[in-house]
Amino acid sequence: MTIELHPNFTKSYKKRITNNPQLVKRTEERLTLFKNDPTNPILKGHQLTGARNAFRDFSITGDIRIIYLPVSEDHIILINIGTHNQVY
Repeated sequence: MTIELHPNFTKSYKKRITNNPQLVKRTEERLTLFKNDPTNPILKGHQLTGARNAFRDFSITGDIRIIYLPVSEDHIILINIGTHNQVY
């Protein structure tokens, strides 16, 4: 699977995640899990609704989520990362 990083994702990751080593580790673990099985129930992934219905998301922790855009079955673009309130 090809994972592309949108500039917004990179900026949000640096600002919201890198200052917490536990979140960095959890994010890496969940991204690996996602690469191996995007439908794994641990990720709690789902399609967004309304104006964002082209996007999907999955959970890093209870409140930290990654928003992504599926381009094809083996190519995604990570759009944003943060708490529920930060990304929606």
